[in-house]
Amino acid sequence: MLCARQLSVKGRRLDLLPPTSLQVASGELLLVTGDRQDQRTALALVLSGRMRPDGGTAGWDGSVGIRPLRRASALVDSPGVNEPEQHLSVADLVTEDLALIPRRYRGALLSKPWLKVNRFEDVAGMWTEQLPSARRIELLTALALANPGTDLLVVDSPDRHGADSANWLPRLRELAHDGGRPLAVVATVTALPDGWTGPSAAIGNAARRPSPGSFCTDNGPTTPPKSEYVDKNSSLTGEVGK
Repeated sequence: MLCARQLSVKGRRLDLLPPTSLQVASGELLLVTGDRQDQRTALALVLSGRMRPDGGTAGWDGSVGIRPLRRASALVDSPGVNEPEQHLSVADLVTEDLALIPRRYRGALLSKPWLKVNRFEDVAGMWTEQLPSARRIELLTALALANPGTDLLVVDSPDRHGADSANWLPRLRELAHDGGRPLAVVATVTALPDGWTGPSAAIGNAARRPSPGSFCTDNGPTTPPKSEYVDKNSSLTGEVGK
């Protein structure tokens, strides 16, 4: 289970991430709403262990701190951080991402066999910017799961590629509810899709009255008061624009 209490990140003038609490277990999909892209990205970075919060605690399966989150999680399609570069072909993107898998899991993974086994041969020659929204989220989540150590998916703003939630919501539901490999899945979004009745939370909710099921009950130690990136390949220079 991912458990986060009173997470906050300071900005230059205003909070980059106002106090936010949430929880999500394996086999669940949690949608977290926020109007601002910079706040959604900051939350995604903290929840995936790529950024240290200035306040609050976050932990995975009872272990509080940034390292357990970093080991268990994959950050997916975060704008300005690890979203695919437009000049890359899908085949090149796959090659790059497979090379980042920890060596003990990597084996002989190559792009062409991987694309065939995972049924992405039809888009291998496309530029990443040409991918339809649904195929984009399918590809990026499949790459995240190429690492068998991934138990938590944090997807940053999948709705920014189009207003139709049918392009991303079914895929995230499928991954969360997969009986063979159930995942804890968190997606930051601008607003909840019409008809959504599953778990949800809102950025800044810890500054207001808590909603049932959105807060953890543990009382772990607070994190050091310092924002810090622990992934050298990811950076967020300043505050991401709205």
